[in-house]
Amino acid sequence: MMKKYFLLAFSLLFGLSQSQIIRKYSNEFLNIGAGARGLAMGGAVISNQDDVYSPMWNPAGLMAIEKDWQGAAMHAEYFESIAKYDYLAYAKVLEEGVFGVSVVRLGVDNILNTTQMIDSEGNIDYDKITKFSQSDYAAILSYAFNPAGNTKLDVGVNAKIVYRNVGKFASGYGFGFDIGAIYKADNGWKFGGMLRDATTTVNFWSINQKELSTVVNGEEFNPAPKDKMELTMPKLNVGASKIFNINSSLYVLPEAGINVDFAKTAALISTDFASITPYAGAELGYQKMIFVRLGVNRFQSITDIEDLKRKVSFQPSAGIGIRYRGLTLDYAITNSGIGGSNFYSNFFSLKLDMGAFRND
Repeated sequence: MMKKYFLLAFSLLFGLSQSQIIRKYSNEFLNIGAGARGLAMGGAVISNQDDVYSPMWNPAGLMAIEKDWQGAAMHAEYFESIAKYDYLAYAKVLEEGVFGVSVVRLGVDNILNTTQMIDSEGNIDYDKITKFSQSDYAAILSYAFNPAGNTKLDVGVNAKIVYRNVGKFASGYGFGFDIGAIYKADNGWKFGGMLRDATTTVNFWSINQKELSTVVNGEEFNPAPKDKMELTMPKLNVGASKIFNINSSLYVLPEAGINVDFAKTAALISTDFASITPYAGAELGYQKMIFVRLGVNRFQSITDIEDLKRKVSFQPSAGIGIRYRGLTLDYAITNSGIGGSNFYSNFFSLKLDMGAFRND
């Protein structure tokens, strides 16, 4: 099985070396999101994520932090624990805004490198098997504020530094910016939008041609220049939400919106200029202590490999949460949404709100 993942890793790397500068799917690990709350709601938190997890959804949401600081941590595992996803974040209230810093990692560790296992005479030497990791990292600096003192409008900005590594075979560095906003109407509705990679995110790749040649039939591999630049095109997420109080203890918070990719994809609505995918989610809360969440996202039109018929796939999600004073523990579960995939991922996230502790 590990051999398959080894081959998959280098198929992706080969695709990079052959691709054009502008790519549809680059730095996709930054589009996963963070925090089990938002993931359980299918990403339906563009207008209502109001804590330290906001930078991954809409940095403007940091303005909802009113006192002191918040810290957060999340861990998840994909595809039967093959890939691991981690997130750490900190946010601090300043005099005129809120500052945040986040660190993200998505990696596949202990991939077997068997390229040197068999010598030129066909002899097998298991001692020559080595291991490497394919990992994506990002550090995000965020700042949220009220422009011109307008308390109805929150604006946030992310500055991202990206590092991606495929063992000793290739590595890349990148940087980019996100911008988001949330408008709070008098009737209780919130409208949010986030433009990811607003100025495009630039990644500069360096490929070790000598090392990479060992996995392509033992021959010299030189399909492209040693250094490669790729651009991540902007993506737009917009949504609207409102809290509906059922009684003094119970409320429901739904959000619906659309994700827009400025490229042709497998989305339900897709053109050469842009592709549009709807999403929706809701949170049911009891005394702001116990939460139940549902969501649906990533609607795509795909071809069934068995009967070759077109059908619609989507990514469902669900989760629960519990809050005690300033400590919140959330859980989410979702599957890949690809052709009825049975690969489910579990997300656990923890949040510490020092302001809530001190209020108590």
